[in-house]
Amino acid sequence: MKLIDTHAHLYTEEFRHDLAHVVARAKEIGVEKVLLPNIDETTIDKAKTAEAQYPGFFYSMMGLHPTSVRPDWKQQLDTIYEAFLRGNYVGVGEIGIDLYWDTSLQTAQTEVFEEQLAWSIEKDLPVSIHFRNATKEVIRSIKRTGEEKLRGVFHSFGGTTEELGTILELRNFRIGINGVITFKNSGLSKTLKNCPPDRVILETDAPYLAPVPFRGKRNETSYLSYILMNLADVWEKSLEEAARITTNNARDLFGFGSDK
Repeated sequence: MKLIDTHAHLYTEEFRHDLAHVVARAKEIGVEKVLLPNIDETTIDKAKTAEAQYPGFFYSMMGLHPTSVRPDWKQQLDTIYEAFLRGNYVGVGEIGIDLYWDTSLQTAQTEVFEEQLAWSIEKDLPVSIHFRNATKEVIRSIKRTGEEKLRGVFHSFGGTTEELGTILELRNFRIGINGVITFKNSGLSKTLKNCPPDRVILETDAPYLAPVPFRGKRNETSYLSYILMNLADVWEKSLEEAARITTNNARDLFGFGSDK
């Protein structure tokens, strides 16, 4: 059974003392790749250092997270774009719009997001999208920038059937499913019954959103197995089949090639 964690921040301080053990546990359950989305200017080198430690296992993305957008965002983007051009990345992320914590920089977040969408078109790379409380706003930006030229994932999906429907209308986009599927009151299992399996990829968002029975603790990539178990139950498929589908979806989206 082969798995890909398409979104994990394993380069952060939470893993400084035991990253080797975290990687070993991930490999034990069949994880073959982990994608590392960037956060801001301060994490560029951290992600690249982790990638260099585990080549062929860690793969970096580059982007500016919406909650890290500051009033001097143009300088932030200059720094990140320079790194983007200089490095080798599998995607543009983590990018998007977040209207949960603070709406005062919504206009700036939108401009930053759309500029980074343009980067993905420039380099023909998928995007990893953060869209908390901003599904409609994100979709409007995608359509303004060029829906037909973009592809990617709506990271950490936990929305309603209606929100799922609007995302599925974007034919080149998938949804990322993480520990939220294990939360009793999330309603996500019911929503996913309306989602075609070929539109789903797996992620952890480690160190955040640990699945039950680890909810509230540090998340890590090996917990992908709990997410897979819940998804397989929703689909009424074997673990092996659910793994095969989601892993091939991730390989297809991020250009790793499929394994039928």
